[in-house]
Amino acid sequence: MTFINMLRDESGASAAEYALILAIVGTGIAAAALFLGGEVSRAMNGAGDRICADPDGADESICRDGATPAA
Repeated sequence: MTFINMLRDESGASAAEYALILAIVGTGIAAAALFLGGEVSRAMNGAGDRICADPDGADESICRDGATPAA
């Protein structure tokens, strides 16, 4: 195969296109994971604060780890 024939060969173009699509999708997934990771963490911490809060307003916490009740 000569150099000119190799330049005209388009069989590798589909692999390059798939690699580009994979890179774009991977970047989108990584960005979504970073954004949603923080949101899920805040939601879980908020739920935990509400669970640990003493409904009577006393200074006791119902959590076992000694966390202070939510205000």
